[in-house]
Amino acid sequence: MNGVLAELFAAAAHGCRDRSPLTQRLLTDAADDLRQGGVTARVMAGSERDREGAVPGLRFAGAVHRLVLEGRAPGLAKHYPSVGGRPHLPTLWQDALPALTEHTDLLRYRVQATVVQTNEPGRSAPLYGGLLVAAQEAAKAAGRHVPFCVRLLEVGASGGLNLRPHHVGYRLEDRVLGDPDSPLVLDPEWTGRPPADLGHRLRVVGRAGCDLHPVDVSTEDGRLHLSSFVWADQPQRWNRLRDALALAAADPVRVERSAGPEWLAKQLARTERDVLTVVWHSVVWQYVSPADRAMGRAVLADAAARATPTTPLALLVFEPRRTDGDYRFELLLKLWPAGISLNLGRGEGHGTPFTWDVTPWE
Repeated sequence: MNGVLAELFAAAAHGCRDRSPLTQRLLTDAADDLRQGGVTARVMAGSERDREGAVPGLRFAGAVHRLVLEGRAPGLAKHYPSVGGRPHLPTLWQDALPALTEHTDLLRYRVQATVVQTNEPGRSAPLYGGLLVAAQEAAKAAGRHVPFCVRLLEVGASGGLNLRPHHVGYRLEDRVLGDPDSPLVLDPEWTGRPPADLGHRLRVVGRAGCDLHPVDVSTEDGRLHLSSFVWADQPQRWNRLRDALALAAADPVRVERSAGPEWLAKQLARTERDVLTVVWHSVVWQYVSPADRAMGRAVLADAAARATPTTPLALLVFEPRRTDGDYRFELLLKLWPAGISLNLGRGEGHGTPFTWDVTPWE
């Protein structure tokens, strides 16, 4: 069993290549330790039957990182930039072993009791551009001169950090879109521009989110949980998360604990005249069961059949697609009743950088 788990750790390490050398080395050495039946096997006891979708390696790395963030692993902390350290990869595993040994039970509990939550604020950048396109395209289809107001519904919202796209600033070469006074100002690293009039202000008149395991970012536990899954040697992501948490404190939005299909059916039963309802999800689909996927599609199809020019509906998703043995993250848009289906572009999984390149969504 540990051999299969070790291969999943090795695959997760490969996924960190060129992006987080610290996490890559930790998971590579942990995979070797698993094969040898070392302390990692005791930490992962009870998770031997995990499969790829459960991302056991990332759960392990997050649990170890949280020890560091809590001050429980001072010998390991010197490798973690998130607490002021500097990685020295050749001695990383040697310094990790005492922490793993001392906190085996706590780590095992956290690996089994938690799910990976990477609520990436950078994904607000493609979301913002996609919402501008959706609001303006729906208006054109309805013969309106002013873009629709937006009601945003996020499935798999985690801590809800991407439910405030209109309260974020987006720094371009010649201007700042959105809110330039926001605690969170992103460099979206766009190649090209959204096919929309960027001079129009995005108006969000309602937002709500659901998650099977919502994170309450108003609590220290919730903030630590999200922080633990940010790779410690990626300072840009750390800064974004810090600023997004500050924005969340100033503009709270509740994320409801619920499965996506049931929650979505309840939300879509209500429509608002002259408002575009946008269903949004990002890097969630891989965690959804086949049954829930089918139910979600049915709920959306039913709502799409009831959409009208004055109560339009959109689906906007930022999800990975496997291409040439790797993954590419694409921003996809569907609009009803306009019948518009667009692939708006592609980017990194964390939302930036992003290339706008509009083609039909097939």
